[in-house]
Amino acid sequence: MPATRKSASNNQKTVRTAPVPEDTACAAPRGVLIAIGGREQKQVDADMADELILQRFVREMPEGGMVLVLPIASEVPEEVAADYVKVFAELGVARVEVLDINSRQEADDENSLRLINEAAGVMFTGGDQLRLTALLGGTRFQRRLKERYANERFVIAGTSAGAAAMSTPMIYQGRNNAGILKDEIHVTTGLEFLHDVAIDTHFIARGRIVRMAQIIATNPACIGLGLEEDTGVVVTEGRELEVIGSGLVVVLDGMGVTDTDIHIVEPGKAFSIRDLRLHLLSAGQRYTLPVMAQMHA
Repeated sequence: MPATRKSASNNQKTVRTAPVPEDTACAAPRGVLIAIGGREQKQVDADMADELILQRFVREMPEGGMVLVLPIASEVPEEVAADYVKVFAELGVARVEVLDINSRQEADDENSLRLINEAAGVMFTGGDQLRLTALLGGTRFQRRLKERYANERFVIAGTSAGAAAMSTPMIYQGRNNAGILKDEIHVTTGLEFLHDVAIDTHFIARGRIVRMAQIIATNPACIGLGLEEDTGVVVTEGRELEVIGSGLVVVLDGMGVTDTDIHIVEPGKAFSIRDLRLHLLSAGQRYTLPVMAQMHA
């Protein structure tokens, strides 16, 4: 197994939001979220100095725990799942199971729930995030995931579509270069592990900052997380983010926005937004979400 990355130095800056009175906060979930921007490194090399993102996923789980791979979003689930089975075995995971769900009935059957109960962590692969919400939203499967995340040291990871589906506002349609014009971006409710956070992936490689800005303009209380490829965030206590991987995480914070005309301009017209705050964070950097953006248990 490759050497692990050394912990971030004490002088790494943590970006924090304004404090919120304690009586407004929800109970912090006990689980861990790992949202990945896609195309994470899967080649295990003993000579690598840095920790792989997937190695960090394994390290966050209880020792000896089972990994459940969920290729539900993919059009080629067997092929995608095989890649993860291989890399997790190379990382020392003794038991890796695969569960592909193709109907809401399958999401609610006893075998699916049994596997969720036996797993120490789950890995949502890439593909189409709308498959995840359409097949899992409101099912016993989704509810059990949320229960375990809220109450146990349970790890939920997702890459690309699997990461985009983690939050409440979920971008599910829109060209990479779209977003300048009102209504070019389509949003629905994600799997609800994070509230008031929008996650977009392949963020820098595919030029998606403007489409995220439109999401923030529609409700500046929402935080935008743009995850670059082979880069992610580890979320603990529902709001403490640590950046991992080789690239950058872009944070768009609209809470200080002074003006936007997204509610006035006609569909198909360009919108504006002023005083949108942006952070670029690399590996080891930390960011604290506002209390309103943590999971509602």
